[in-house]
Amino acid sequence: MKSCLTALTASLVLTTSNSFAYTPTSSPEGMYRTFEKNYKDMALATCITAAYKYDVNVGIDAGSSVSAMRDWTYYDMEKSPLAVKALVEKYLARDYTNPLAESQIKGIKFDLLKCLDMYHSKELDALTKKVVTHPNQTYMQNIKKP
Repeated sequence: MKSCLTALTASLVLTTSNSFAYTPTSSPEGMYRTFEKNYKDMALATCITAAYKYDVNVGIDAGSSVSAMRDWTYYDMEKSPLAVKALVEKYLARDYTNPLAESQIKGIKFDLLKCLDMYHSKELDALTKKVVTHPNQTYMQNIKKP
């Protein structure tokens, strides 16, 4: 009985320690989201890229995310890039001055807040409806079609 209990304990220890050490590879989930959602996500990533263009790491990561979203979204390539750029510039130009925060952190611009406001805006909703074709389809639905 004691050897059986020892074997069971050893088995549990080995199984448990392996489960924490192993991190499975995962894939981005954007390819399963609708074109509408991916387009809005792409606009948000574009805003973050523009807002933090002087931070190389953020710029590279956000810019790479924009590229991935472009691959997983169908939209009017002629109208969209300039329209998204104009919308991003409009929101990043907003003045979100907060005297209390400014007294503690000099030069704070609230750029992420501006990008989030753009992401939830009626303007982005309207642009998305205008340029995204088949808004409820997904990339994975398209590649599985014969």
